[in-house]
Amino acid sequence: MLLIFLKKETNRTKYIFNLIFRQLIGIDYTTTQDVDFFNLYQDPKINYSDHQFENEIFFSASNLLFEPGIKDQEYEIGNYNGISTIFSQNKKAEMPFDPFAASFFLVTRYEEYLPFIKDIYGRFSADQSIAFKEGFLRKPMINIWAGNIAEILQNKYPKITFPKKTYKFISTIDIDNAFAYKYKGMVRNIGGFLKSFRDLQFGEVVERAKVLLRVQKDPFDTYEFQMEIQKKYNIKPIYFFLFADYGLNDKNIHVENRNYHALIKSIGDYSEVGIHPSWGSNQSTEKLRNEIRNLSKVLNREIEKSRQHFLKLSLPNTYRNLLAEDIREDYTMGYASEIGFRASICSPFFFYDLDREKETKLKVFPFAVMDGTLKDYQNLSSFEAVSYIKPLIEEVKAVNGTFITLWHNESLCNVKRWTGWAKVYEEMVSIAV
Repeated sequence: MLLIFLKKETNRTKYIFNLIFRQLIGIDYTTTQDVDFFNLYQDPKINYSDHQFENEIFFSASNLLFEPGIKDQEYEIGNYNGISTIFSQNKKAEMPFDPFAASFFLVTRYEEYLPFIKDIYGRFSADQSIAFKEGFLRKPMINIWAGNIAEILQNKYPKITFPKKTYKFISTIDIDNAFAYKYKGMVRNIGGFLKSFRDLQFGEVVERAKVLLRVQKDPFDTYEFQMEIQKKYNIKPIYFFLFADYGLNDKNIHVENRNYHALIKSIGDYSEVGIHPSWGSNQSTEKLRNEIRNLSKVLNREIEKSRQHFLKLSLPNTYRNLLAEDIREDYTMGYASEIGFRASICSPFFFYDLDREKETKLKVFPFAVMDGTLKDYQNLSSFEAVSYIKPLIEEVKAVNGTFITLWHNESLCNVKRWTGWAKVYEEMVSIAV
């Protein structure tokens, strides 16, 4: 067993040591504050403090893991293996920065608890993050650092062994609009016709009419194509359904529509299904509770997975609300405007509530790329998109992490603004599996 010397044990040190050593490296550990016991210990050991003893593995500790509360952090930017780092420390240590403090700062999203300028949807934007500013947003730095630490241990203790980690791929699909025209009701369809006439979009008028007359397939009905991809590449996506009352940013099929229920049940027969909490649920825990409960009734099973509509994540309240409703897995951790790793990690991790200084039971699954990010924020064509996705897959495979993607049923329609994007999805899946 690995022994770690540190000046004191805190909830923060427990959390990050569990993540780095037990989860990512796969080795058990214990800690001590007894210098004599540490020096006499014959098995693998590391010193995580501000004082080096003899010839042991030494990581120079900053104050972050030993102090309470949340405050602006003064950290020095450094460089390690050609990549920027934070929390630079003693240059004579095994790594010239504190990898445990840096990992804790990034994975807990510490910077999102500090004052920041919200985007138009009230979110923390990628360009305000240290990972974006220092150029490592597209690298899973915590996984990389864990690998560095494992290598340091291996070099010092050649007999030490680590379990082999396996790469995983998870495709997730959000159903914001199950259909473009079908099952929207008379009022909404009349409104749609009038809007198309007003905007001189006569093609939409014809398309809507054909769909409603059942002579043409609804463009957002891409479920057969999704099934083909799943069978061809042997994947099992996770679906997140918006199941809420109609609202400003919540415009799916009515929650009482039987055809919508049938679609959800059909998908639930061969895939995992989670809730896509509505925009309105951000201001109402009662709405959130009802949405989860109603979706659960349709599927006749408990709902334990979620992803916020519009990626509306506000820490720590969003996660606290989900925990209160017995949600155990959340897939919101990622940016709308940039691809990459919001928490600088490509493995699931447990949410640490900084305000309450404790690890929770909510497991966070960070995604690396979203269809809308590539098209609407990065302004990429379908021909360019794969060249941006492939390096992310390679980064995750290199550390045996979990590559998670976010797609929508409508982006697979292969018409209008999404022409060519069904091919992007399939090519991405073929590389990722």
